[in-house]
Formats: sequence, C-alpha cells, structure tokens
Amino acid sequence: MSVIASQQMDLTGIPIKQDACVVLVSTEWNLNIVKELERGAKSVLEQAGVKVKIIKVPGVIEIGFAIKNYWDTFGQIEKEHPDAFIALGCVIKGDTPHFDYVCQSVTQAVTHLNLHLPTPVIFGILTVNNHLQAFERIGGRAGHKGIEAAVTALKMMAIHHSF
Repeated sequence: MSVIASQQMDLTGIPIKQDACVVLVSTEWNLNIVKELERGAKSVLEQAGVKVKIIKVPGVIEIGFAIKNYWDTFGQIEKEHPDAFIALGCVIKGDTPHFDYVCQSVTQAVTHLNLHLPTPVIFGILTVNNHLQAFERIGGRAGHKGIEAAVTALKMMAIHHSF
C-alpha cells in the first residue's frame, strides 16, 4: 500500500549534517499502518543522505524505554550517536479507557525525553479513533505523518546543530 515509493520531498533550505543518523523506534502493534509510517520516514531520511537505524518494540508504551536505553548505551559513542529519534506507532481507540492511558503515557514519555536528552525526539505516533483515520494519515487526505515526522526531525537536527 506504499504511496510514497516515487514521492520526493523538497528539502531545500534544511541544512543536513554530514554523517547524520536518525533512530526510528517503531511498534509491532498495528503493523500494517506503522510499516507505512516507517517507510515514509525512511524515504525522506535516505533522500537527505541520513543514516537510518530501526528499533522495533512491541507497543507504544515501550518506546520511551527503548529510546532512553539506546541513548544510555550508544549515545556517547561517536559512530553510534543519533542526531534524532523518531517514535512511530499507532493507537486506535477501543471501547475502554485504555486508549487514553496509553496515549497519555507515550506523550509524556516523548515529552520527558525531549526535555532530558541532548537530541530531539519526534512524536510520530498516530492516536486515532478508527482504522480509516489511520489510513488517512499514511498518504490519504490528512497527509503522510511518517514523512512529516522525518521532515520535523531534519528541521530539529538543524536547529540543534545551529547552537
């Protein structure tokens, strides 16, 4: 279902650090949707010449741990140092309050990481009411949120490296 196979982004004006690396942390839950988010993000980053690493986690709650653990393990190693992280996932509302707890938890985790890690963490997680809304956000009328997350990462990397 890839809608981005031939799509090119205009990255004019976004300075790209040579040898930049972005770590995508993506979930196994709602895999068909998340794979498309990942594909969109990866296409933009590769177009920009950025090295991409992918970490898979079971669900969105585990994203914060994976990012923090990666940073603590590899963040200080020059060749493994990520210039940004992108959290990718999809939470679809069900009949219970579980949706609210999960969305709140992952939002707080990504916000916390943004304030405490010395590298940007981009929120590329869909929080939708149904599958149709999710599909609209991976190339439908609501755009492609994986592509948008990657462009955001490039812009935040540029801001980070300008100081």
